[in-house]
Amino acid sequence: MKRLIMLALAALLLVFACGNQDSRLAKANRKLGSKQNPIKMFFVPSMEAGKVVQSGEAIAEYLRKETGFQFKVAVPTSYAAVIEALGTYQADIAWLPTYAYVLAKQKYDAQVELMTVRNGLTKYRGQLVARTDSGIKSLADIEGKVIAYTDAASTSGYIYPSAILKQKGITPKDYFFAGGHPQAILAVYSGRADVACTYWSPADDTGKPMDAREKLLETHPDVFEKISIVDYTDWIPNDTVTFRKGLPAELESQVLEALYRYGQSDEGKKNLKELYDIDGLERASDKDYDVVRQTLKAMNMDPAELLK
Repeated sequence: MKRLIMLALAALLLVFACGNQDSRLAKANRKLGSKQNPIKMFFVPSMEAGKVVQSGEAIAEYLRKETGFQFKVAVPTSYAAVIEALGTYQADIAWLPTYAYVLAKQKYDAQVELMTVRNGLTKYRGQLVARTDSGIKSLADIEGKVIAYTDAASTSGYIYPSAILKQKGITPKDYFFAGGHPQAILAVYSGRADVACTYWSPADDTGKPMDAREKLLETHPDVFEKISIVDYTDWIPNDTVTFRKGLPAELESQVLEALYRYGQSDEGKKNLKELYDIDGLERASDKDYDVVRQTLKAMNMDPAELLK
């Protein structure tokens, strides 16, 4: 009898939860795109927040003119906050890094629609860097050192490099999350950390390196001389433009088409380059990110546990 009562209570709770979720979805979609309920587009704070907001506002203005919908831009303090915003209907669209998308899909059935392009590639690598004069020349030299990761949900700035170190049995003395890729590089430059983990992309047509160090070149002209690459991660699918579940189909289609056109326009290419070093946008599907799931599975790593 006690077991039957417990099962009945569990069923009631499930019905209540589903009903509550349906109610929240209906509220989130009510007059979505209007001034009273603008489409909320979130960006991760992988670069300086003020610059991200500025670029995000330019994208929002283009979309407003193209679709007639109203938009609101936000840059929360962490990748995790953006993921949770998708799950609670506080965000409708999110520009998410690779691993953050994988987690958003797993937890909230968010859907990738576009993948970024850089230097003609839809994939990139992570890098582990150290001061050139530190004596750290290989992964083995990281044993007992302090690491500056970017964010717990960053694929190149935490997930892949930490997986490599775990796989090779290399144990750092300590680590912390710097809050972004340039911030992690700066932590090594200033001596707060011995090693930083950030994104790496191939050099541009002029041979200029385009990894995370480049973002500090204006304020720290000697960054390429003082900070050297120790090693690389495996290749990773590029970051995403992700839509939350339950968006009205017609609205989603219009916004998606406008975003795709924006990525092909001269204005869009210029602004996306300033935003996250993006050269363009391509259509994408969830299957494009199976390689990340397979990598995590092979290393016995669960996405949700990693974020904790």
